[in-house]
Amino acid sequence: MELVLLTALGVGGATLIGALIGFAIKNVSHRFNDIILSFAAGVMLAAAVLGLILPSIEFGGDWGLIITLVGIFVGAGVINLTDKLVPHLHRLVEGTDQEEHAKSKSITKVMLFVTAIAIHNFPEGIAAGVGFGTGDVNNALLIAGGIALQNIPEGMVIIAPMLASGISPKKTLLYASLTGLVEVVGTLLGYFAVTIAEAILPFALAFAGGTMLYVISDEILPETHAHGSESGATYSLLIGFCLMLVCDVLL
Repeated sequence: MELVLLTALGVGGATLIGALIGFAIKNVSHRFNDIILSFAAGVMLAAAVLGLILPSIEFGGDWGLIITLVGIFVGAGVINLTDKLVPHLHRLVEGTDQEEHAKSKSITKVMLFVTAIAIHNFPEGIAAGVGFGTGDVNNALLIAGGIALQNIPEGMVIIAPMLASGISPKKTLLYASLTGLVEVVGTLLGYFAVTIAEAILPFALAFAGGTMLYVISDEILPETHAHGSESGATYSLLIGFCLMLVCDVLL
């Protein structure tokens, strides 16, 4: 349990670390951000397949394949639904006139930012927690590591828009911390859910895998291929995937 708690704090704390880096750098270059996000996407892709989806089939027994397929689509569908209700951060920023965005200081917009990030972080936290349900601690830590890697650049890029909207640095750091806290809660919830009811483990694993696949395809890859650095981003993703594959085999 101590390891799960430390992992939850690590996954959530990665957003805070990214936020602190964002304060220091202020303007993160698209190329740097794309490379880091692509690497994280590669790690997450391998983690989703090797650490969540394949174990889901294994633990599901005779019905493993069907349970896994259903879980993947349900997980992706849930994220798709939340995407329609609350767009993710980059869509909020791109869809807002920059001058108007810089002048806006309303609490409504601030809460929209926080809510959008938090909603998308919650299922990632659940995926990290569910990974421990297989009993393979090394694999669970690799899954959590992939999610944490993705949280660092996300924490970095949310700082500038929030400061530009007129939010004070202290409140900006507080809101960034709260989005990370949501992930801590999600990790613990995912762990306790599969611990209390082991029967849901195959579905929970597939559900978590589906959410990660959706985030990679819908959120990360379009973002990393939107600024002219497709080749670098692609190779960075492959490196992340292969690194995760090597770690999975060796460990």
